[in-house]
Amino acid sequence: MTLRRILLIGTLVAAMGGAGLVGAVAGGGAIYLAVRDRLNSPAASPAQTAAEPASQPAAAPAPSLHVDVSTAIEDAVAKVGPAVVTVVNVDQGSGSGVIVSADGYVITNNHVVEGANRLQVIYRDGQTVDAELVGTDPLADVAVLRVSGTLPGVAGWGDSDALQPGETVIAIGSPLGDFRNTVTAGVVSATGRSIETSSGYQMEDLIQTDAAINHGNSGGPLVNLAGQVIGINALVVRGAGATSDQAEGLGFAIAGNTAKALSDQIIVKGYVSRPYLGINGTPITPDLAWAYNLPTQWGVYVQTVGRNTPAAQAGLQPGDIITQIGDQVIDGDHRYINVLMHYAPGQQVPLTVQRDGQILTLEVTLGERPAS
Repeated sequence: MTLRRILLIGTLVAAMGGAGLVGAVAGGGAIYLAVRDRLNSPAASPAQTAAEPASQPAAAPAPSLHVDVSTAIEDAVAKVGPAVVTVVNVDQGSGSGVIVSADGYVITNNHVVEGANRLQVIYRDGQTVDAELVGTDPLADVAVLRVSGTLPGVAGWGDSDALQPGETVIAIGSPLGDFRNTVTAGVVSATGRSIETSSGYQMEDLIQTDAAINHGNSGGPLVNLAGQVIGINALVVRGAGATSDQAEGLGFAIAGNTAKALSDQIIVKGYVSRPYLGINGTPITPDLAWAYNLPTQWGVYVQTVGRNTPAAQAGLQPGDIITQIGDQVIDGDHRYINVLMHYAPGQQVPLTVQRDGQILTLEVTLGERPAS
C-alpha cells in the first residue's frame, strides 16, 4: 500500500468519526433539551416524563364542581324575603308568617295566634295591616290568616319530601319580635322526626335543622336554595332544668307538604277535617299498666263514651281498652291520636278492644271532629 493511499484512508476515517461525533452530540443535545422542557413543565409529573412520548397532548383539566352557596342564599332570600311577615297577636305576643297566595293567605303556627282578639301583620318595610283569622289546626300547629291590599311578595312551595340530610336551608323570621326578617342558614339535620305535644299528640314528619331559630321565628318559613318554602318553623329544643343538657341547634319545622295540605283545607273549609270517635280516654303506658295491673302495656283506656257518637254506635263501653285501630297496633311509636288521624271521616275501620279478659273486634264508622 502506497503512502498516498494510507493518507486517504486515514482522512476518510477521521471524517467519518467526526461526523458520528457531531451526530451524537446533536442527538444528545436534542434529547437533553426535550427532557429539560418536560421536567420544567408544571403539568408534567415524573411518571409522565418517563412513560409518555413528548408528542402526547396534556389531559384536559377536570370541570370545576364549586358551588357558590353564599350567592344561592342571597338569591333565595331575595325571592322569599318580601313575603315573610311578623304576625302580631295584639296584647299577647308575636311570631312570624309567610304569604303563600296572591289572595293574601298567610301561613303561621297555631300557637302564635291562639287566644287572639286581634291580629296584625307587619311587612318587611314596616307597614302594619290588620289580619283576619281564617282557621287553625291545633294538633299540627298550623294556622291561616288573610290580609288585604297590595302584597309585598308571595312565596312558592317546594317539595319537602325531596329534602336530604346535609342540604342547606334558610330560616327567615322575626326573633323576639324586634328583629324583623332575620335570616339564618344551616343544614337539614334529619327528616321524619316526631315530638310529642302537651295534648298527647305526636307531631310527625318534622324537619330538624341547625339553622338558628329563636322565640318569634315560629310560623316563619324554612327555605331551600331554590327559594321555595319547604317547612314552617315551629319549635326549638334546648333542654331545661339543672340536670338537663343545654342543647343548641335543635330546631324543628313542620314539613312543607304537610303544612300546604292542611292550609289548603283550612282555606276551603275554615278547618281541617279530622276523624272523630267520641270517647274520653287515658293513654296506657308500661308504667301505668304496672301501677294499675292492666292487661296490656299500650292502648287507650275508655273512660266515657259520648251519646250518639261513632263510639257509642259501634258498641264501645267505659272500661274497654282499645289496642288497635285498623291494622295499626297502638304502642310507644304509634300513639292513639296519631293512629286515629291516619283515617278519614266517614271511613269504616275495625277496633280491637280488650273487655273483661276477652278480645273483641268492633266496626266503627268514624265521624268528623268538631271544629274547635
